[in-house]
Amino acid sequence: MSRPETFAGPKIRPWSWQAFAFAFIVLATSAGFQGVCVLFGAQLYFAAFLPAVFVVGIVAGAPAAVLAVLLTVPLVWWAFMPPFFEFSPLTRADAHDINLFFLFSVLLIGLADLCRQTMTIINGGGLEATDKTVAPNSQ
Repeated sequence: MSRPETFAGPKIRPWSWQAFAFAFIVLATSAGFQGVCVLFGAQLYFAAFLPAVFVVGIVAGAPAAVLAVLLTVPLVWWAFMPPFFEFSPLTRADAHDINLFFLFSVLLIGLADLCRQTMTIINGGGLEATDKTVAPNSQ
C-alpha cells in the first residue's frame, strides 16, 4: 500500500544561486510590506522580516536565511529607523531590537532547518536503521 504524499518538500537546494535569489525576492517583498506598515504608523521594525526569515529557511535552506538576516539589519537601520533613509547612531532601544532580531532569527533558522530535514525524511520514505545491533520490536 502506498502512502499519500503530504508534503511536496523544499525544491530549492541550499547554496545554489536560486536559493539566494529567492532570499532577495522574499526580502524585497517583506521590505515593501514593512513600508506599508510604517505608513500606517507601526514602529515594529522587524515585524515583516521574521516570517520572511522562516520562509526562506524552509524553502531555500539555512545559508540563504542567514544571508536574509545579514541583509535585513542594514536595510531596517537605513530605511525604517528614524531618521529614515539615513544611517545614524543607534539608540540603546534600536540596538536592543537588533539583538532580539538576531536571537529570534537564529531560533527560526534552526526551526526551519529541522522542518526542512523532517520534510526530506518524510518524502524519502523514513529513516534507515544504520546500527545492526539494535533489537527489532518483538511485539
